[in-house]
Amino acid sequence: MRVVCPHCLSVNNVPQKESYKKANCGKCKNSLLAYNPVELRSSTFDEVVINSDIPVIVDFWAPWCGPCKMMAPVFEQAASRFPLKALFAKVNTENEQNLGARFGIRSIPTLIVFKNGKEVERISGALDATSLSALVSKHL
Repeated sequence: MRVVCPHCLSVNNVPQKESYKKANCGKCKNSLLAYNPVELRSSTFDEVVINSDIPVIVDFWAPWCGPCKMMAPVFEQAASRFPLKALFAKVNTENEQNLGARFGIRSIPTLIVFKNGKEVERISGALDATSLSALVSKHL
């Protein structure tokens, strides 16, 4: 399966397994088992979403948003539970207004699940850990 490195954003081919003890990027040699969400920008968004064979969960947020701040630790925690099963990414709508407009983001936080480069689900509002895990598990 194709997996985008969360560090250098290069595409890696990784054998699909139930769990992974170690998996490193062929280019930068950093671990592909990243536990932190990837910060996406207009210049990297399409490349990451289109080149991922695993679901990409994108959190559209803003620094001034209270619910976004409350959900941030939950989102990071969920990222650590699904290494190489789903890629967690964040888009700061203040800095990337064109991405917010492109996807019609009207309220934040908004989570969009992409599979095979296409949007498959969208949820607006902060989610708790159980709801977020259920959302991700549904698309694995």
